[in-house]
Amino acid sequence: MLRSAGAIALMGFAGAALAQASAAAAPNVQTREPAEINAIVNAALPDDQAAMKAHVMFLASDAMRGREAGSPEFDIAAQYVAAQFYAAGLRPAGDDGGYLQKVPLLTYRAADKGDLVLTRKGAEPLRLAFGDDYVPGANAGAATTALDAPVVFVGYGIVAPQYQRNDYAGVDVKGKIVAYFGGAPDSFQSEERAHFAGGTTKAILAESRGAVGTILIQPRSLVRAAQGWDRGRVTWGRPDGTGDAPGAPQLATLSDTGAAKLFAGAKTPWATIVKRAGDDEASFKAEQLPGSLAVSLKTAFTPGASSNVAGIIPGSDPKLGNEVVILSAHLDHLGVRPDMKGDNIFNGAEDNAIGIASLIEEAKRFKASGKAPRRSVMFLAVTAEEKGLIGSSFFSAHPTVPVDRIVADVNLDMPVLNYKFEDMIVFGADRSSLGPIVSKAVGALGVTMSPDPMPAEAFFVRSDHYNFVRRGIPSVFLWPGQAGPGKAAFNDFYQNRYHKPSDDLTQPIDWSQGIRFVDVNYAIAREIADGDARPRWNKGDFFGTLYNGYGAK
Repeated sequence: MLRSAGAIALMGFAGAALAQASAAAAPNVQTREPAEINAIVNAALPDDQAAMKAHVMFLASDAMRGREAGSPEFDIAAQYVAAQFYAAGLRPAGDDGGYLQKVPLLTYRAADKGDLVLTRKGAEPLRLAFGDDYVPGANAGAATTALDAPVVFVGYGIVAPQYQRNDYAGVDVKGKIVAYFGGAPDSFQSEERAHFAGGTTKAILAESRGAVGTILIQPRSLVRAAQGWDRGRVTWGRPDGTGDAPGAPQLATLSDTGAAKLFAGAKTPWATIVKRAGDDEASFKAEQLPGSLAVSLKTAFTPGASSNVAGIIPGSDPKLGNEVVILSAHLDHLGVRPDMKGDNIFNGAEDNAIGIASLIEEAKRFKASGKAPRRSVMFLAVTAEEKGLIGSSFFSAHPTVPVDRIVADVNLDMPVLNYKFEDMIVFGADRSSLGPIVSKAVGALGVTMSPDPMPAEAFFVRSDHYNFVRRGIPSVFLWPGQAGPGKAAFNDFYQNRYHKPSDDLTQPIDWSQGIRFVDVNYAIAREIADGDARPRWNKGDFFGTLYNGYGAK
């Protein structure tokens, strides 16, 4: 059968990319037997299923070596997605008239073991012991950190009026260091609990109160933490060579013995505090501790580079066309583990090559419809989700369209398609007018919506859409549901394949369900893009109110 010139060009691009990636592969990388590859290639599927599987075959191949953000293989995968966006008729929406948005990745780590010295009136300075008393933090915002300030203990470091909680009550922390426990009470709504428990949330709150640094108290041994004291962490880089670092910097983590030294002479003895430290429902009276703490830290930076991939369909409506609905999915996965015996490639077929394949096929649906959406629709493949939602964080801070024109984000991350799904789980559906919109769209296709079956996991705050939520943009995160065979199939994936080399093309992916998933997502995107009303946060919603969303009232 004759193929179009465009199809031939894309096939050539894919073949060249695979060859380049294969040539770059390290000797210890495990490769598939020819018979296994032939079985994958020769499986007969309808054209639409074959198209979706072809994307995953390429993106989750061993030659892509797990698509780790910052690797040459990820860059090849990004070029592949850009080519597919072009073939689907999307206009470039990245940098400089292209599909790619450059993301300046930055790895930062503690450059030395630091120095923490307690000073109290009438006593000799006391230097805390690395490994026994503390492990140093790493400040993404500065190469050198030097502070000498009083320390204020603020319990769990939470301010949540809706839960009658203010751990900062009665103290002034301006110009001081705050010390707190990690976590948040189990009695909080699970997604809100995850928000309050996050280190970034606590650091931002501390900075907003005037604190210059934070200390995490971990009332147990630091043996494991001390072994990895200089591990690298990833953020996005700023022009001055430092990294994005919201909130007051975490200066150190203190053990039980380190905290006991910090509390020596305090109004409330450490022995009294530590007895209640295992109870996350406990509240503590905030108090300034005796003396001051001098902290000296050094942070080393290693710059890197990666890319988001963005394409857009311009809206056709004279009034609504400048508003943008974003459909997002992460392109990266975990790469290769050289220290691992046997299969050491984390292919990431369902996490998240299938999400990217769905994004591409959804874009093709718009082109095939012959009808432009009323609002503009952006298709966004982001990098470094596995490193901490970094690509979406960078995009939300440096959007390629005006941020106040972004009306919604619909995120596709790790749709498990190993079974015939009967329902959809839409994380965040109960928080904004996107819920009824999504319900209407999926209902028209004979699919029902189910509530979150695992609320304790707080998935709503764990993927790329959350960075859009932080900008006040109503967002949802979609999964095939767990009705019927779904629960057993999802649990099997989560326990045996999630973030493991076995998340590859040897698993029983049902490509017919991939097409159903694309159909559902297309219906949702259409409903949002063509609707008369801009999506709005529900009145009084926690996240809509917290981030002062454009639609929150």
